[in-house]
Amino acid sequence: MRASDADRERVARVLHDAMTEGRLTAGELDERLAGLYRAKTFGELEPFVKDLPAAEVTPLSDTRISRVGGDPGPSSTAIAIMSEVRRVGDWVVPAHYTVTAFWGSARLDLREAQFHQRECVIAVTAIMAGVDIIVPPELTVRIDGIGVMGEFKRDAEADGTPGSPSLRITGLALMAGVNVKRKRRKGDGRQIAM
Repeated sequence: MRASDADRERVARVLHDAMTEGRLTAGELDERLAGLYRAKTFGELEPFVKDLPAAEVTPLSDTRISRVGGDPGPSSTAIAIMSEVRRVGDWVVPAHYTVTAFWGSARLDLREAQFHQRECVIAVTAIMAGVDIIVPPELTVRIDGIGVMGEFKRDAEADGTPGSPSLRITGLALMAGVNVKRKRRKGDGRQIAM
C-alpha cells in the first residue's frame, strides 16, 4: 500500500518524540527523517520506528474517525462518591461533560463514543480518587488540568487525524490521579502510539 504524506508525518512525530526522550540522537533523527521522506510504500515506513517502544504503524486509511453528532441526552455529569462510575461503549459525549470523583473512581472509554460537537470539554474534579479516560488513536487531545499532590498524566496529549473531533480535558486532581491514555479499538489494526 502506498504511504500518504499524513502517514509520513505521523511517523516523523514518533521520531521527534523519541529524540526528545533521548532515545535517538539528532544525527540519528536526521538520518531517519531523510529516509522516511523518500519512502513510497507503507511497508517502508515501519523500519524507521520498529526499535522504538510502543511505536507501531498503520496507514491513516485504516484508522476510523470518531463520529460527531447525536443527542447527548440529559446527562452531562458523572459522579462517584466512595463509589465507581463508568461510561463505556456507544454513548454520546456532550459538548461539556463534568466528572466528579471523591474517594472513588471514574472510567470513561471514548473509543466507541460519538461526540456531540466537533470540540468537547471534559472537566474533572478528583479528590483522593482515580479517573481513567481512554481515547481512540485519531482524536486530538489537549490536557490542561492542575494537580495538587496529584497529577494529570499527559501521555495521550497530541494532534489527531485531520477531520476528527477535538477533546480538551481540564480540572483539578487533589491527591488524585487523572490518567488519559490512547488505546486502539478492539479489532482495529496496528496503530502509532502517540
